[in-house]
Amino acid sequence: MEKWNQTSNDFILLGLFPSNQTGLFLLFFIVFIFFITSVGNSAMIHLIRLDPRLHTPMYFLLSQLSLMDIIYISTTVPKMVFNFLSGQKGISFLGCGMQSFFFLTMACSEGLLLSSMAYDRYVAICHPLHYPIRMSKMMCVKMIIGSWILGSINSLAHTVYALHIPYCRSRAIDHFFCDVPAMLPLACIDTWVYEYMVFVSTSLFLLFPFLGITASYGWVLFSIYHMHSKEGRKKAFTTCSTHLTVVTFYYAPFVYTYLQPRNLHSPTEDKILAVFYTILTPMLNPIIYSLRNKEVLGAMKREFGIFSANKE
Repeated sequence: MEKWNQTSNDFILLGLFPSNQTGLFLLFFIVFIFFITSVGNSAMIHLIRLDPRLHTPMYFLLSQLSLMDIIYISTTVPKMVFNFLSGQKGISFLGCGMQSFFFLTMACSEGLLLSSMAYDRYVAICHPLHYPIRMSKMMCVKMIIGSWILGSINSLAHTVYALHIPYCRSRAIDHFFCDVPAMLPLACIDTWVYEYMVFVSTSLFLLFPFLGITASYGWVLFSIYHMHSKEGRKKAFTTCSTHLTVVTFYYAPFVYTYLQPRNLHSPTEDKILAVFYTILTPMLNPIIYSLRNKEVLGAMKREFGIFSANKE
């Protein structure tokens, strides 16, 4: 390995599973999750595009969430599966940069998109008369484009910096994808300034949106509590609890991994938590939004002819 390190600028991904039968079984389970995620999110995008009743800001935002989840899981899982089955662990310098860029773009953009979805629910429930103005089609488009652009700019800055760090130690990354914090221990320079910038960036793209989401749903829950209609309270609470479930699955692992000093958590913990936000959450999002949403279930019945009438 030392000879490889000295003659190549590429990296080695140590992976997630051991090279044995247990690892192979777990890998096939991940492949199954990848298949479910791809089919589920693609079906959600297709359903929202087909059904006119779902042509509302909330579902346009949801379709973007599904698109991000497809890119999210496609950034990490195929390479991990290929390396495991081929017995190789290498990833090219350019491939590592591309993987890091798309992963960080999806991470940042999805955090902003989730805050937009929280704002959408806040306006719909707390200011229903102002909803057509505050959440117009143009405003929805601006939120979506803004999420993608800001996420891409932030991701590009981190990726360029990470690829310009001089790596004079082993190039073996103790992770299953090119995650920038996992690459920093390989640098032969002091990276404390950059680690501080990672903390600032994480606060801007994760912590602040999370505070906005918390504030939005705080007002929503307050409004729900004062609703006179029992049916209205139930519908609003179901919608908001769905969104909060997604937010919890998304933010909790990120906050633990990126807002804590590196010496307070091990690479193994980072890899396990990364499974949640790179693999499990993209799979759960369409399931949560479809099985707990009567409008989506109704659209599935109309467009795909599934689910009986008594489930609506």
